[in-house]
Amino acid sequence: MHLDFSFLTWDVLSAFVAKGLWFSIQLTLSAMVGGIVLGTVLALMRLSGKWWLEKPAAIYVDTLRSIPLVMVILWFFLLIPYLLGPLGAEKTALITFTLFEATYYSEIMRAGIQSVSKGQVFAGQALGMSYRQTMTLVVLPQAFRNMLPVLLTQTIVLFQDTSLVYAIGAYDLLKGFEVAGKNFNRPVETYLVAAAVYFVICFSLSMLVRRLQKKIAIIR
Repeated sequence: MHLDFSFLTWDVLSAFVAKGLWFSIQLTLSAMVGGIVLGTVLALMRLSGKWWLEKPAAIYVDTLRSIPLVMVILWFFLLIPYLLGPLGAEKTALITFTLFEATYYSEIMRAGIQSVSKGQVFAGQALGMSYRQTMTLVVLPQAFRNMLPVLLTQTIVLFQDTSLVYAIGAYDLLKGFEVAGKNFNRPVETYLVAAAVYFVICFSLSMLVRRLQKKIAIIR
């Protein structure tokens, strides 16, 4: 088999791939922010000591984490139109990834909160702070700093998982390469280049996270 990559010019990449890359980045960042916010809420619910908060959060987290992401994407794509009306593949992907990734971010944040010394909580209470103030002003900032490398690592995994939106027809980075391959009848070359692009992006981000982790370790 003869491989020919000459057709992958800048014009081809900008016409077919750039749009998909931009959507993958948007989806990753939006789902990361939404997932961390919702995940933090879920983590606080599970650590609240109140069963009526703990149980729903635990069921939500354990259920979604037990189902393959591609199946969750398909379920939401088929069910959301009945609840909210037609939203399109891109908006459906955003909602799905935010709700799904929140389960993983919640476990990370829960571990981060538990890593903060209880003495910090007692100190906040001794100063007359409420539970909410103690968590917001004392515990969560420290937990977030402790878990920042792990949160960013999960975000890299999230970026990789965005390729699964092909199942509902969303135009992501992988879809851009696939369309280019079909147009030029070179699917093998485009999939190889797509794999290389994913590797370069994720490996580079992993190296940055590793450097950040070392800096945080020095601060501690």
